[in-house]
This record gives sequence, C-alpha cells and structure tokens, in this order.
Amino acid sequence: MASFMLLLHRSNAPRQRTGDVASITREYMDWADRIRAQGHLKGSAKLTDDAGKVMRAGASDARVTTTDGPYAESKEIVGGYFLISAPDYAEACRIAADCPHLKYGSHIEVRQVQEL
Repeated sequence: MASFMLLLHRSNAPRQRTGDVASITREYMDWADRIRAQGHLKGSAKLTDDAGKVMRAGASDARVTTTDGPYAESKEIVGGYFLISAPDYAEACRIAADCPHLKYGSHIEVRQVQEL
C-alpha cells in the first residue's frame, strides 16, 4: 500500500463560528478513529498557529537563509495533516472525502509520499 499525505488547507480569511471548538475537535478525532480502525491512518497532527519558518538556499551561494513565515498575507495556510495508507489516489481521495475539514469551507490536498 502506498502512503498519502492529506494536507489540510484553510483560508486565511476570518472564520465564521460554525460550532464550539470541542465539538469540532471531536469530529476530527472520530473521523481519525474510524480510518485508524480501517487500517488507513498512519499519523496526524494539527500544526501550531504560529507563523513558522521558511528556509531558502541562496541563489549565488550555498548559504541558507531562514525567515519568518508563511506570512499572514498568504491566502491560505496548512493547518495540519493526516498520513494515510491506500492502494491508489482514488482510494486516498475516497478516504479524505468525509473528513470534517471539507465541511468547514476548507480544502484538502492529497499527495502521494515517495518512500525513501
């Protein structure tokens, strides 16, 4: 089985209150428990709400620079991820289709992980 990363994107626009945090968190946990019981879930995490860091190699030298970011001006940010196993993209997308993230106006990027 292949591994797929479900990257949970959300808009940086102000969020409308759609429910209390505890019940929304419970939805995500219930969904994760369901796919874990089916043998698909390999790992997951919510990213912290800080800006994080961006690292880049210099164009003319090998020096690496580190800056704050991604910046608040970004139209969307990655708020978390799930790492799942599935035989192909079709199944990975089927698994992701009922993730609660989609019902809150956000989107999920599905990417296959190349095992090293």
